[in-house]
Amino acid sequence: MAIRRSQQEDAIDEIHEINVTPFIDVILVLLIIFMVAAPLSTVDVNVDLPASTANPAPRPGKPLFLTMKPDLTLALGESPIARGNLASALDAETQGDKDQRVFVRAGRAVPYGEVMELMNLLRGAGYLKIGLVGMETAPGSSGAPGDHARGAAQTKSPETRPPETKP
Repeated sequence: MAIRRSQQEDAIDEIHEINVTPFIDVILVLLIIFMVAAPLSTVDVNVDLPASTANPAPRPGKPLFLTMKPDLTLALGESPIARGNLASALDAETQGDKDQRVFVRAGRAVPYGEVMELMNLLRGAGYLKIGLVGMETAPGSSGAPGDHARGAAQTKSPETRPPETKP
């Protein structure tokens, strides 16, 4: 507590101000302690895990693709279907197995709202496991809308590329 003695009186007045410098010093020391102690608190233990003898889960034999074309028509696999027949066509393709995953493909030209409507149709038909399929781009390409042709050219298989000629 700080006190001030007046020159004119013999009374001692108290100063009601808080000195925050020691408080800040303590906080900074605690900050340094925690910054040093935090990396030491993470423990990296090497564990030699045993190998599993269980059989891996079987993969589905043939994935089920539902494609929405730019003209908003639907195709299940390779066969075109009408929107009204979507539920019955899916039931026929999956033999009524509603737990089978349906992979949805749509081009860039398809509006987002239409894809969402298609997903709502799938949900209404009872198919809740839906996967969205995207086009893989080559490493280094940005995937911007104008890069589609360049990305497609880079992802071609070696058989479809023209042979290189050496001078």
